[in-house]
Amino acid sequence: MDDVGKGIRINKYVADCGVCSRREADQLIKEGAVLINGQRAILGDHVADKDVVTVKGKHISPKKNVVWIALNKPVGIVCSADGSDDNVIDYINYPQRIFYVGRLDRSSRGLLLLTNDGEYANRLIRSKNMHEKEYIVTVDKPVTGSFLKDMEKGVEIEKGVITRPCRTKRIDERTFNIIITQGLNRQIRRMCEAFGYRVRRLERIRIKNIKLGDLKYGDWRILSAEEIRSLYTGL
Repeated sequence: MDDVGKGIRINKYVADCGVCSRREADQLIKEGAVLINGQRAILGDHVADKDVVTVKGKHISPKKNVVWIALNKPVGIVCSADGSDDNVIDYINYPQRIFYVGRLDRSSRGLLLLTNDGEYANRLIRSKNMHEKEYIVTVDKPVTGSFLKDMEKGVEIEKGVITRPCRTKRIDERTFNIIITQGLNRQIRRMCEAFGYRVRRLERIRIKNIKLGDLKYGDWRILSAEEIRSLYTGL
């Protein structure tokens, strides 16, 4: 496009806006889904500050100073910003205003995401988007095959409220892995209680594509640009 000023390559621009990866952006461009100033973009086009870019009819722009943090939340820290001594915002003490995405209760540990990007945070926690969350759960008595099968089918945790089907895998005698696509209040604990089990330890190890990995208990880190792009894909 002759009227597009030199600047950032269009595939990188689309990726930096959090739409998708560069490779996926290339495909969108080939399909004609990307417009620059109302004209169909082609591979190799550049975007200047003054240019208007749309993807599938939606205007996009780069996110400036976006921060995403992965915390290995300790037991005893609460998902709150109310100024209490044990709230997660003060625990991290990040210099910019951030907020947590979803919750882990006081007695649970593991992966918690925090950000200053309200738009995408809201998309991530919307139940209808079916984003996976993975946990390792230890209970107070032996894990049976029938228990896991019943958990997978969906559990009535209160009158009229039945959890979505999920995936489970036994790890050892009293520990199992579970992947859910909801975030109901104390969901996994209540699911276990419905079958007479009590949770002794609950640890979240993954949210969508972000994994807890080897992040030490109580520590936090900034997500990489590639992790953020991957996180935004599909939101």
